Amino acid sequence: MTETGPALRTVAHNVRSARTRAGLSLEELGRRAQVSKGALVALEKAQGNPNLATLVRLADTLGISVSALMQGPTEGRVRVVAADSVAPLWTGERGSEARLLLTTSGPAPVEVWRWRLEPDEEYPSHPHQAGVVETVSVASGRMALIVDGTEHILEAGHTATFDGDTTHAYRGSGAEACHLIMTVHLPPGPVAAQ
Repeated sequence: MTETGPALRTVAHNVRSARTRAGLSLEELGRRAQVSKGALVALEKAQGNPNLATLVRLADTLGISVSALMQGPTEGRVRVVAADSVAPLWTGERGSEARLLLTTSGPAPVEVWRWRLEPDEEYPSHPHQAGVVETVSVASGRMALIVDGTEHILEAGHTATFDGDTTHAYRGSGAEACHLIMTVHLPPGPVAAQ
């Protein structure tokens, strides 16, 4: 996460609120999300700089979307988001980026992401909670979608969907940048104790 100040305070408030609603101690949330208690204490005090992987693990564990951790209350019935008004949550060394545009409301929310993958740049994702389904639609360029060790090449106009509870990665595989839209369908409710 690259933003500080108000954005970090919003994340801090939303993590603390979601943890409290779920009835989890800092220790239990840390154990389930595989995040240290010290990092959680700092985050809830609006300190530090959590990365995308940490935010995804916390959101998965709390049974909410990443954007629910990052956004304040919504206003009005229609939300319009310009991609360039949203800071990237991940930026690769070669210029790739991932922006979480918005998340739908309701008991089983859907995150809408806009990605740009530069040639040969890869983003590895940890497995999500059971019930998460990802869909990737390539608008331009070419990418490799690696799910559970198997590579699938997607060209412009291709769409793929898969269960997100396994190891997966996204890699630009053409001569030019790959532009894609990803949706992440989240199941309702927090993760049960393991």
